[in-house]
Amino acid sequence: MENLNIKDLKPSEAGVMAVFYPNISGKTYLVLILRKKYKGVHSNQIGFPGGRVEPEDENLQQTALRETEEEVGIPRDRIEVIKKLTRLYIPPSNFWVQPYLGLLENTPTLIPQESEVERILEVNLDHFLNDANFVKEELSTSYLKKMLVPAFKLNDQIVWGATGMMLNEIREIFRKSF
Repeated sequence: MENLNIKDLKPSEAGVMAVFYPNISGKTYLVLILRKKYKGVHSNQIGFPGGRVEPEDENLQQTALRETEEEVGIPRDRIEVIKKLTRLYIPPSNFWVQPYLGLLENTPTLIPQESEVERILEVNLDHFLNDANFVKEELSTSYLKKMLVPAFKLNDQIVWGATGMMLNEIREIFRKSF
């Protein structure tokens, strides 16, 4: 597995955005989405706004910004991209995802894209960083039964897998910064 050349697998490429912003009372929040149910491996899962590269995208950052605007209604020119995170290959869907960390100065008006987003989750930063919300869950997937996985319990949802891995990287960045 360590000699895996991801490009040889011809993965679809995607960009996602972890957007942090102040709410009306000044507390910091993160945007996640619950995807709609559909025939696919990421159906009805929690993730970041983002998606597949389109021909008009100049690069993966532009993909993440465009998709964030489409899925949750945050204008791309309002997001300050502050960091590129670790690119992640997702074997079940053969996607190679580039996550970014972005900031907004003001509270956004979040509008879910009806065709793709079941609902928007606004996660309080303090809740996200609380060690009590970093858990181990026994989950089953289409390819593994009853496996113990690291996860986050956020807004009464279990967030794991690729999104959980990205969240853990963000969590470590915040912990080193404070």
